[in-house]
Amino acid sequence: MKSEKVAIAMSGGVDSSVAAALLVEQGYQVFGVMLRLWSEPGREGSNRCCTPDSMAQARRVAAQLKIPFYAINAQDIFRQVVVEYFLDGYRSGITPNPCLLCNRFIRWDFLLRHVQTMGAEKMATGHYARLRVATNGNVKLLKGHDENKDQSYVLSVLSQEQLQHTLLPIGEYTKPQVRQLARDFGLPVAERQDSQDLCFLAGQDYREFLKRNAPDVIKPGKIITRSGQVVGEHEGLGFYTIGQRRGLGIQSTDPYYVVDKNVEENLLIVGEESDLRFVGLIAEDVNWIENTPPALCFDAEIKIRYKARLVPGIVEVKDRQIVQVQFDQPVRDVTPGQRAVFYQGEEVIGGGMIRKAIPISTQEEASS
Repeated sequence: MKSEKVAIAMSGGVDSSVAAALLVEQGYQVFGVMLRLWSEPGREGSNRCCTPDSMAQARRVAAQLKIPFYAINAQDIFRQVVVEYFLDGYRSGITPNPCLLCNRFIRWDFLLRHVQTMGAEKMATGHYARLRVATNGNVKLLKGHDENKDQSYVLSVLSQEQLQHTLLPIGEYTKPQVRQLARDFGLPVAERQDSQDLCFLAGQDYREFLKRNAPDVIKPGKIITRSGQVVGEHEGLGFYTIGQRRGLGIQSTDPYYVVDKNVEENLLIVGEESDLRFVGLIAEDVNWIENTPPALCFDAEIKIRYKARLVPGIVEVKDRQIVQVQFDQPVRDVTPGQRAVFYQGEEVIGGGMIRKAIPISTQEEASS
């Protein structure tokens, strides 16, 4: 029996349930925890992360594994930190990723500190990523073995101290292997489907959520081309994302795409598909996995959103928390508010929120 006491964050899904079973099999002293997160009044049964059914499934798995299980109320802090960030992001014209903030401030801050008061030395989750302890004692964050499920991108917000207290039991497995492990363990969630949506949206379109919870984002304005020609009217900048083509309501034989937003003047800027090509970006609030960058200028592969492909480029450190990225080749749909994460091989070096996309110049366009 290992002496280490570990809390496993459970969701009622197959990944965290298998992670719990593996920890028990490995001899850790395990207890399960699940967060009660905020839901819109009247929609509590639809929150993807903590529906009554999900809670019941997690309790059932814990009982089968013979481990204690606790539900922890995080509704207020989740509403204040994550939901408000989501709403404020759309108010300011960016496209936020609230899951990143949830990992940083809810799971690996609020929850980690809570389970530590309960005696846990480490917290485990069902994320598809891996950890490796370097010779200097630092913990490196690596991609999961399953390229299709790899979640190292969403863990790039974690500090070295947080990673020192983290276990990721399923990072060495593929999703099919995890499902088979669930069957082998006899877990009742082996065939349970994965949730894809933001938990508090309860499966609805984010625009409807914004209309109810941030009606101030509904500020109609002009749609213009880069040359300043007015071609339509938008419903509110928060309802549009960079690269969007459908739903613009523009009468034209040629397709228009959202290429930028002017928040100060409430203008939605559209252009041709070629206008979506960017040669670089500026990212801020950068988190370095080993606390410091490997160099002031280094080669890396960059991922500009969770499901984007990795693209090669150069990362130049302007300040400890600000970098400028230059892509080897122009990249489409670089979106302020999303996160740029830097990889070298299978290792995550760090990442920061995209503040600005750097468009391709007229001269570069002509020579490409």
